[in-house]
Amino acid sequence: MARNLFTLVSVGFALGIRAQSQASSPILVSRTPAGASNPIPEAFVSYSIEFAFFPDFAGNISSPNTFSDNLLNNIGSLTGTKPYIRVGGNTQDYALYNASLQEAINGIYNLARSADQPTTVYIGPSFFESYQTWPGTKFSHGFNLGLGGNNSAGWETLLETAPLACKALSGGKLLWWEYGNEPDDYSGSSEWGVRQASSWNEPTYVAQWLNGTRAIKSQMAKACPEMVSKATYGYLSPSFAGVKGHLKPITTFADGLDADDDIKLISIHNYIGGATKPGITLQGTLMNHTSNVHSASPILAVRDNLTYTGIPFILGEMNSLYNQGAPGLSNTFGAALWGVDFNLWCASQDIKRTHMHQGTDYRYASWQPISTNKTTKGTKAPYYGNIAVAAMLGDLTRNSVQVVNLPLENDEESAYAAYNDGTLRRIAVINMREYNYTVNGTSSIPNPVPRPSQAYTFQVPSDYSRVTLRRLAANGSDAITGITWDGWSYNWELQQGKPVRLHNITVGETMRVKRGSVTVEVPDSSAVILDLA
Repeated sequence: MARNLFTLVSVGFALGIRAQSQASSPILVSRTPAGASNPIPEAFVSYSIEFAFFPDFAGNISSPNTFSDNLLNNIGSLTGTKPYIRVGGNTQDYALYNASLQEAINGIYNLARSADQPTTVYIGPSFFESYQTWPGTKFSHGFNLGLGGNNSAGWETLLETAPLACKALSGGKLLWWEYGNEPDDYSGSSEWGVRQASSWNEPTYVAQWLNGTRAIKSQMAKACPEMVSKATYGYLSPSFAGVKGHLKPITTFADGLDADDDIKLISIHNYIGGATKPGITLQGTLMNHTSNVHSASPILAVRDNLTYTGIPFILGEMNSLYNQGAPGLSNTFGAALWGVDFNLWCASQDIKRTHMHQGTDYRYASWQPISTNKTTKGTKAPYYGNIAVAAMLGDLTRNSVQVVNLPLENDEESAYAAYNDGTLRRIAVINMREYNYTVNGTSSIPNPVPRPSQAYTFQVPSDYSRVTLRRLAANGSDAITGITWDGWSYNWELQQGKPVRLHNITVGETMRVKRGSVTVEVPDSSAVILDLA
């Protein structure tokens, strides 16, 4: 039904029956990337996968998860590099090693602590098979600091798994290592709480981190000597939950976190809000450019204070709403639009990469890797936003790509320009005004409320003659199915996540640039990329 409803909306747009706004003031787009980001590194669009669910997403040698791999390949075909995968999260700090365990993982849920992930976790040798299933993919592997730093079983796990991990990630699969997930929360989380707040401070954390990373390197020197050189050995750190927690990232560096000169990426996590926090809405929280800018501002301030280190800065874990997202918010098309705006804002502000966090049955997941008693296997709405970001950036391995924000008037809209090798090539417009189709739209047939659209006029260099439009579209902000990017579907049920062109969607729209001016109509709750030629 959703696909048929979407067809009606698409035809309606082609016939011009939607309500339209008056054209806004022209938006000047510079010929050159004035005020743009530095060139964006490869694999900007990347993922973080919850440690306990990594075997679900990747499978194993005898049964690889080709669906997941297809989705990663889709992004790689656009950006030139498959997404980098960070394997970590809360459950990396629960994980203990059991050499006799036949399964990859044995997780026990304690519903009083968390209904979304196991809080008692044992991994066996076959866990590391999952690193062999996605060709051409680089990974970071998360070691257990939560238990490893002050617990004999955790310490023994560290010593036993370091050789297994380096062997699994040899031959070019390694991005970097990680030791500990969100240690700034170790003393305060009701779910976790493995340190006493009175004694958990930056010097103590730094001492435990250095002690553990030195032990890891010692073990790897024996098992994988080729992986402990300056060029091949390093960490993403400190992997804090944010910048306002019990531990401060700036202080940890001042206290010697990088004393061994092996931190390759400064990694901080970010969520725009909490799944159960009061007052969270699609329009006010996710589909809101001002909210996105506000969310990123404290992180950018910390980044700026750490530029003296010369270490690139990434979001090693991020997504919409922490605690795995909220139904009706994080799993909707509105969240896909949020992802486009937030990721492009980060790119424009010189954050070097974003790892969007995933987990089995997570509400904000870009895809569900297997079917469970809670969730059906399939491609989810946020994935389409990931694809749109990848398309906006283009092939980062062939071009020097820079992104600049184009300020607009309202909170519910944003625009960006992308430059290839200094030349303007693409403009993205995200119209985040909420259009709730289950209340006002096509589901109220035969009398739907016309879907408004906004007119955006761009003033571009006069030597451009035409633009081609690629649209990110769905029935409305609350849609969870029937989503397309430029007429492509990436749904599991069609070709197991491979792109399939749908023939009932309008594609290939072109417009002429007249005297350097082009106006595009963007329906509320949708986005479009203008390719200039």
